[in-house]
Amino acid sequence: MPFSSLKLHPSLLKGIKELGFTRPTPIQADAIPPAMDGRDVLACAMTGSGKTAAFLLPILHRLIDKPRGTTRALILTPTRELAAQILEDLNDLAVHTPVTAAAVFGGVGMGPQEHAFRTGADVLIATPGRLLDHFRMPYAKLPGVEYLVLDEADRMLDMGFLPDIRRVLKHLPPKRQTLFFSATMPAPILALTRELLHQPATISVERKAAPAVGITQAIYPVPQELKPALFVTLLQRDAMQEALVFTRTKHRANRLQAHLVKHGIKAERIHGNRSQAQRTEALAGFKSGKYRVLVATDIAARGIDVEALGHVVNFDVPTAPDDYIHRVGRTARAELTGDAFTFVAPEEEGELRDIERAIGRRLPRVTVPDFDYKARAEAKLEIPLAERIAQIRAKKAEDRERARVKAARREVQPGPGGARPGGARPGGGGPGGASPRGGRPGGIGHGGARRGGGRSGGGRG
Repeated sequence: MPFSSLKLHPSLLKGIKELGFTRPTPIQADAIPPAMDGRDVLACAMTGSGKTAAFLLPILHRLIDKPRGTTRALILTPTRELAAQILEDLNDLAVHTPVTAAAVFGGVGMGPQEHAFRTGADVLIATPGRLLDHFRMPYAKLPGVEYLVLDEADRMLDMGFLPDIRRVLKHLPPKRQTLFFSATMPAPILALTRELLHQPATISVERKAAPAVGITQAIYPVPQELKPALFVTLLQRDAMQEALVFTRTKHRANRLQAHLVKHGIKAERIHGNRSQAQRTEALAGFKSGKYRVLVATDIAARGIDVEALGHVVNFDVPTAPDDYIHRVGRTARAELTGDAFTFVAPEEEGELRDIERAIGRRLPRVTVPDFDYKARAEAKLEIPLAERIAQIRAKKAEDRERARVKAARREVQPGPGGARPGGARPGGGGPGGASPRGGRPGGIGHGGARRGGGRSGGGRG
């Protein structure tokens, strides 16, 4: 079935054709017609299925002939990267239309986002936290919203956004069309759909979540401490040209990226502790080929959309099968093909069995020829938490001892008047005596105590 059969506006069909798409994916073919008819939609759409266009195209179709200057569509999404990606896709599809859009997320200035509110951008694509920040301001009113999209609803649940979503809904008109997309349907998400949707067109809800058919999946059993060496070996042997690799923690992402750079591999990382500018640069550099490897944590997983990405590597086995499906769904997008490799240490076999049960099959095991699986690791990729705490405590003890020694030396050092060891410091301590150092009233803690190096509150979302 060609896109022309969906009766989309000619301006949209022109943009679709220029993007090289000729026929809709199954989720697009199923979701676009009822959405264009004004019905609520509930879609269980796996990652990489083309769901973004499935909700953008019907909304754009209905907005083209609307008067400008009023925000009529709001798209809620869990991460900054996903918001930016949806905005990019919208601009590509709407290139021949007058529709305007803006992204609203944390980590960047609120000024341009305020401008989008004030001028009434047709579509706002927002993370819940930053949107609520704006709602505290008098300019942030959305009385004209006619279309609401919840994208990656299950990820928003995982990230604790469900209360924020409910608060956002209080700022929207009750009468609207709602399009609800989620890769999985856990009980809290199903409960939310019953609250939000009115006689929705349900699509693929009963279909079991599974990786896209174009993904070749393989398991690489390897001791935990040899995972970095195995990854470097695969890269050096050109087993993969580029790779998006997922780690369990931000700390491991940092250490793995440094390990790769040390071995001459251009790599960058993306996770919640990186600034928005750093995250944007890392993703752009990976897309352009500046970096061969992008190391990420799960928080960024659903916002990374790289055309024709060949390899996804689970450096650590995800604890939930759904996370595995979302991670590997970064490859084989838009019905292309790709490889998903998962490094499995002996202590991660339990999580692997859960994944294999969820997808309904046993994944093939791969042993890399001429790789020394009994080699001694160069260095620990991750220092255990107890060891890190012990190191911090030891460092603080050293600092305290050093400060004590310095204080003792000052006590015995003769002053300008030849003070005796252990005696009072000249001019100090006596009635009305001034400190020889011109001491500040009260010293540290008297009204002007210097704040520690805590960061100011970063942008939400």
